Amino acid sequence: MSIQKAAAIGVCAALLALQMKGAKTEYGIYISIVAGLLLGAGILGKLGTVLDTVSEIGSLLGMEGSYLPVLLKMLGITYVAEFASGICKDSGYQTIASQIQLFGKIAVLALGMPVLLTLLRTIEVFLS
Repeated sequence: MSIQKAAAIGVCAALLALQMKGAKTEYGIYISIVAGLLLGAGILGKLGTVLDTVSEIGSLLGMEGSYLPVLLKMLGITYVAEFASGICKDSGYQTIASQIQLFGKIAVLALGMPVLLTLLRTIEVFLS
């Protein structure tokens, strides 16, 4: 999907949701969810290129194979948390949106702890 298509989907969804705001507000929320899912499906098409490039960079740097899945999980957590948080904000539930964002941040932090420990152990080996 090109950026022009993505922008058109986003603008059309925003205009449709705005039209529905006066009559039935829940339809506007449904429209934004569908638009988000369509845009997410478009992102999946580009994800293959990103994965190939990241894996090639990892092989050039000699990274362990376990780091790439961790990085991809972190990326997925941030996108899902941002998407869900945006829907909650659009629905008027800012408190729930904040909690989703906090949960996403803590999940990324927890996922990164083993990588941080490995980095610290590597630095310790170099220093001794």
